[in-house]
Amino acid sequence: MQITAAAISLNVDDVPASAAFVQQHFGFREEMAADGFVSLTRDGVGFNLIFLRTGLASLQPSSLKTQRAAGVLVAFVVDDVDAEYARIQAAGVPITTPIQTEPWGERFFQVTDPNGVVLQLVQWVHGPEGAA
Repeated sequence: MQITAAAISLNVDDVPASAAFVQQHFGFREEMAADGFVSLTRDGVGFNLIFLRTGLASLQPSSLKTQRAAGVLVAFVVDDVDAEYARIQAAGVPITTPIQTEPWGERFFQVTDPNGVVLQLVQWVHGPEGAA
């Protein structure tokens, strides 16, 4: 099998709000859009981020039509998470989880888009404590 592209599709009530948030704060751009649908891309990311309006008639399987993105965490690995934290704060974006470093070397913070989708920026700063 050869996979040629990847996407993450999230059901939200307000597609334009989520799309605008990700475009404004994370540098994605619209690749295509239709009523109740937007596909966003960003050079170097390797996948499209798609927002679908909850209840969209064409959504398959139909059992997902009324479900909203919940319990989903979209993580973006960055080169300098501290600089991104300062940038996001300066833009006035509310911080969901303040910046912190886990014992296994993950330094991250989280924000939440207008539809409740949690976006995490992360940088790997070192390996697990005590690892050889």
